[in-house]
Amino acid sequence: LIATYNKGLWEEVKIIPYGKIEMSPSISALHYGQAIFEGLKAYKNAEGKPLLFRPDANWKRLNKSAERMCMPPVPEEIFMEGLKELIKLDADWIPSQEGSVLYIRPVYFATDEAIGLKPATNYKFIIITCPVGAYYSQPVKLIVTEKYVRAFEGGTGATKTAGNYGGSLLADKEAKAAGYDNVLWLDGKEKKYIEECGTMNVAFVINDAVVTPKLTGTILPGITRDSVLTLLKDMGVKVEERAISIDEVAAAYEEGNLTEAFGMGTAATIAHISTINYRGKDMILPPVNERKYGPQIYEKLEAIKYGKIVDPYGWVLSINN
Repeated sequence: LIATYNKGLWEEVKIIPYGKIEMSPSISALHYGQAIFEGLKAYKNAEGKPLLFRPDANWKRLNKSAERMCMPPVPEEIFMEGLKELIKLDADWIPSQEGSVLYIRPVYFATDEAIGLKPATNYKFIIITCPVGAYYSQPVKLIVTEKYVRAFEGGTGATKTAGNYGGSLLADKEAKAAGYDNVLWLDGKEKKYIEECGTMNVAFVINDAVVTPKLTGTILPGITRDSVLTLLKDMGVKVEERAISIDEVAAAYEEGNLTEAFGMGTAATIAHISTINYRGKDMILPPVNERKYGPQIYEKLEAIKYGKIVDPYGWVLSINN
């Protein structure tokens, strides 16, 4: 799907076969970073009907990002109706086997053909799809970085803008070179409080409570995060959204009170964390089969996404051919 914004108006919207697009080397997205994106998935239920999980939340978050990046909002009709039509056409590409899905990537960027720092007046909104398998095949190992920061107050940490991810790649590369899967980010001011992973929000189970960093404007407001916390609260689990320092996590580990840690995101839904390295020391967490909340919440959320159980929240959108 491709939609064009030209000088105050949304113009043509069309669905075409996937392929290369022509663009000028002077487009402003390449030079000044007005580029944002989203990520969601299409599933198939037992009857083979395509299902989407909370696409309206992705549309709303895209426009929150657009506001911060000084970009015009994408109309709901273009995002939602265009997405539905695209998934109808691509339904045969949705894998049938569980664990594999059709990944959906909306991307929105400035296309002014001019050199000069100012908000653009021309944009493209595009949605592409591709089948994917499991993002993580096993529990992940994280390393805390005190060398780099991902975001700071007043910045763009709560937006899904391309530059946030480009700026994280060096830290991620160094983490992988050290034998870890990803980085655990600390706040940009004190380098003390945990924020998120490179690809996920994060939660810890301490003294039987699920603790996750509160949204402060420097953390991406994850749709999976919101879904997980809603389910946990409805299950009667104690949930704490608050500032949590890496030293608190390390102390809980030493005292035997840290029993689980997991990431929450579209890519993996729940990614169990096996190891957290902090200042050269590995905190090794219990195996997944000994964990209480992570596996349980994963099974429940996946069952909702695949239409196996009743969705009392209205999260799942069924696509009718």
